[in-house]
Formats: sequence, C-alpha cells, structure tokens
Amino acid sequence: MRKLLIGTAAAAITSASGAFADGHGTSACLITKTDTNPFFVKMREGAEAKAAELGITLNSYAGQVDGDNEAQVAAIETCIANGASGILITASDTAAIVPSVEEARAAGLLVIALDTPLNPIDAADATFATDNFVAGELIGQWAAGALGDEAANAKIAMLDLAISQPTVGVLRDQGFLTGFGIDVVDPNMWGDETDERIVCNEVTAGNEEGGRTAMETCLAADPDINVVYTINEPAAAGAYEALVAVGRQDDVTIVSVDGGCPGVADVADGVIGATSQQYPLLMASLGIEAIASFAADGTLPANTEGKDFLDTGVALVTDTPVDGVESISVEEGTDLCWG
Repeated sequence: MRKLLIGTAAAAITSASGAFADGHGTSACLITKTDTNPFFVKMREGAEAKAAELGITLNSYAGQVDGDNEAQVAAIETCIANGASGILITASDTAAIVPSVEEARAAGLLVIALDTPLNPIDAADATFATDNFVAGELIGQWAAGALGDEAANAKIAMLDLAISQPTVGVLRDQGFLTGFGIDVVDPNMWGDETDERIVCNEVTAGNEEGGRTAMETCLAADPDINVVYTINEPAAAGAYEALVAVGRQDDVTIVSVDGGCPGVADVADGVIGATSQQYPLLMASLGIEAIASFAADGTLPANTEGKDFLDTGVALVTDTPVDGVESISVEEGTDLCWG
C-alpha cells in the first residue's frame, strides 16, 4: 500500500532532473499552523529531509496556535523578501490568507497548500493533500457500521476545528456526516444540519485542551452522547479525558482523522475506535520536489486525475473492521504512520 501511495502521488509531478541533482541557490519556505502538533512536526521532518537531499535551503515558520493567521501572513512576507522560490503552507484561515498568497504568486513564488485547501482552492498553484472528505466519510461509515441498527438512535458530538471553518474542518465534518448517513445542508459549511442525532458542534483548535473543553460542553448538553467525531487525534485525546472524568470512556465511540503514530497507538489502546490515516511526510517531501522542479524550469505540479488537487492517500485504521468499509489493521497503520 505504501508503494502505491508514493508511486501514485509522485507520478503526478514532472521532475526536473537538473534541479534534483543540485538545488544550489534555491530556497523554500514551509509554513505550518503550529510547530507543536505532531502532524506538523512530521511534515517539517519530510520537508527538511527532502530539502537536504536536493541541496535546497529550507526556512520553516509556524503560528503560535491553530488559527494564527497573522503569523502566517508575516511568514509569507518574509519568504517574498528573502527571494524564496516557493512556499508550502498549511493555512490556519483558508480564506483570510488568500491575499498574501496572491502577493507571493505575483512575486513569482510557487505556492502549494499542504493538507488544507485554500478557499478557493485555486488561490494556490497546487494542493497536496489527503482527500479530507473521503477521510471523514470513512470514519462516518465505520461508526455507523459499528453501531449497526443503533445508528438510527445515535447521539453525536461534533468536535470541529475553528469558528472560521477552514476547508479541512468542513470537509472532514461533512464527510463524516455523509458517511454516517446524515443529510448535510450546505456542504461548504458545518453546523447547519437539522438531524436530531447531532447534539452539538463545538470547536477544539485541534488540540487536547480544546478537545477536553468541547467534550465537557457537549456532555453538559446531553450526558448520553455515544458517538464523538473529532477533527484530529489531539482533540480525540482531550475528548477521551473528559469522558474518563465522568466514567463514560467505555461506552462512547470516538473516531478521528490523522493516523499519526500516537493516534494509532490510541486506536490500539481503545481510546479511538477508528481513525483515517494521512501521510504528511509524503505531502511535504513531494512539495519540496515540486519547488525544485519549478525553480529549475518553471514546471508546475499536476493534479491527480479527476481531482483538483494531488491526492496523497488515506486509509482507515482499526482493529475492529466492519463489513463494507475498507480498512487496515493497527499493525499496518503503525508501520505506515505519517510516512
């Protein structure tokens, strides 16, 4: 499976052999939402390793917290001023960052969104990402399958990312609901659904503390919640802590997205029932290769056929598979985590 993921994604990039042999004089920027989330740590590792391999100077920047648009704007300005060839960015605010991205592109930089599409997606030259709707859909299908007939009576907590509704959060949320069998109203936003099974939509900032607080708020609204969707695994860990505090940890199903090594371990330990695994190291390394090609001869990366982005793959990780939902085991997920 790993070979398939890498081969499919890499085939979408036309590499300039000269740039790959010697990236001397080429510089790139990586701008992530934070520098503490393990997902972005792994992304930085991938970018650093590929930049070192290709002889490219890499400068990394991050916001203080998820949602820190101002820090990302400042980072883009620095990259432009320093004459970088390209920028890889996971945007905290996918709409508010667009004017700065347009400024960078006008200055001749290649801008690639990693993991989180901009709003609109074509504001960047390219997007290298998990299909986040599919990632959400997989955990929704799994949760519905795990509950069986009781899915019709589910009480669901939706632990989302941010009030600004960045695209990654919307796609995962709407994918989950679709997979679970709940009708969405406007697929471009979350929180407008009318299905009575949805108890709450709370935001977490994608971190453990936010997940715990959001879960506490949802439990106050309905202590009988039995399904918890989380935007990512740090939020899932926080939600689990809140459930432990009220003795509900054994009768609530938590699902998530990321598939990082700590998250896969949480699946093994029963904290998370299933998670959709992404490949941030691959996203970032392919992004550096694309910047090298662009610096060499202006080559632009191509999208996956039939999609408006380069799909770097997704796999559902669980040790309790359900019929009709393709998945891999925790052992397989551990071998693949964030490669």
